Amino acid sequence: MHRCVLLGFCLASCLCPAVSSTSAAAADAAGADRYALPASDDGLPGEGPLRRYDWFTQLWKNRREQWSKAVDKDRGAVVFLGDSITQGWGDDFQGRFAGMKAANRGISGDTTRGMLVRLADDVLAVDPAAIVILAGTNDIEEGIPPEAVARNLAKIIAAIKQHDARGAASTTGRKTPIVLCRVFPSAAAKKRPAETIKKLNTLIDAAVRGDDQVTLLDTWALFADPQGDAPPAYFPDLLHLNGDGYAKWASAVRPVLATLGFLETAADAFMPEPGFESLFNGRDLTGWGFRPTPPRKPQPNPPPDAPVWVDIVTPETFDGKTRSSDGRYAAINGRLVVTTPAEGRRIQQLWTAREFANDFVLKLEFRGTPNADSGVFIRQPQLQCRDYALAGPWKDLKAYKPQDWNELVVTVEGGVAKATCNGEPIPGDMKVPATGPIGLEGDRGQMEYRRIRIGPVPK
Repeated sequence: MHRCVLLGFCLASCLCPAVSSTSAAAADAAGADRYALPASDDGLPGEGPLRRYDWFTQLWKNRREQWSKAVDKDRGAVVFLGDSITQGWGDDFQGRFAGMKAANRGISGDTTRGMLVRLADDVLAVDPAAIVILAGTNDIEEGIPPEAVARNLAKIIAAIKQHDARGAASTTGRKTPIVLCRVFPSAAAKKRPAETIKKLNTLIDAAVRGDDQVTLLDTWALFADPQGDAPPAYFPDLLHLNGDGYAKWASAVRPVLATLGFLETAADAFMPEPGFESLFNGRDLTGWGFRPTPPRKPQPNPPPDAPVWVDIVTPETFDGKTRSSDGRYAAINGRLVVTTPAEGRRIQQLWTAREFANDFVLKLEFRGTPNADSGVFIRQPQLQCRDYALAGPWKDLKAYKPQDWNELVVTVEGGVAKATCNGEPIPGDMKVPATGPIGLEGDRGQMEYRRIRIGPVPK
């Protein structure tokens, strides 16, 4: 029997054999209209008007009827929920997520209220493995207040949680992962001014802060130009993505989907070059742990986006474990992942158990989600390791590849560390102590490290 999730209104009626022919006919008519746009907004969950253009009304019904016939086929898929920007992926997602079962549930012109109304039948009915959400730009064009849009998104997330509580997840404890994309930039000419989008994104950030079921992806910073608007190179009409734009969006979401276990599931077959030894075995966190950190005084009246500092009192080692005790650091298919913190910003440090006193060359590769912030500690001082293009401080590195793998090489010789990114020198030398461990910091966003190895300085 198909189970429906109720979102404050009736989605279907159950008929018994004894109903009258009149009642049965009425029920049949209601069933035929199940996927049609409701005739009125009255009594529907959420806030703001549903769009009622003729083309939208027909598209809404056609796509939803089509999806109703694909529930079994799409069961267990990663579902993308959204409007025309999501619909623009196409059913095959342009081949961007090969090997992952995915389902497109975007409807051009839809608003967050519309997505809430259709969530149960279009998304939750397939028991999704995860849900990627991009929503809100059409609400802004309709003049719906950002506060109302944020509340609609909060209700969508609440309904997903309710679905988890009522389904198989209620006994397994599984939570449906939610990847929430910040609203893309557009333009005032499209009735989507930058300041309104920024306000909505700030409200969205606040609404999901502290929710470990939601991974927030900074897709606004990914695209915004210096004025906060959509660059025509990716948005020819200042609203919809072109092929390059979809490639950029895919590169941003892929690392998160890989961390969730839907992509890049093969082990890394990399072997260190002669003379180098691995500091990370790719399978677990053996050789790494938490070291005690000095306690910090609480900051009086911290701003909403102030980082949360994690002070370690008791040291821990994670030999044989795939995750740190708090889950922030994880070994996943050859990658040492610093996961996105639910707090927005959470400053934390993972260290090698060993210390390194002699001159050495440290090599590793890193990949960050948009605007991610991390760092590599060399004995004690930190070399910033970030999404350089957005987070800086070296935004002009020409060899850096955003949301892709980059090689960082650090040469420590005579108490000085020099670094390159993909062979390009990183400005500034860094003095380091005579001995100390190697560390990885987490701050905001997701950062991944792999192929971490150390060897002698060439003579």
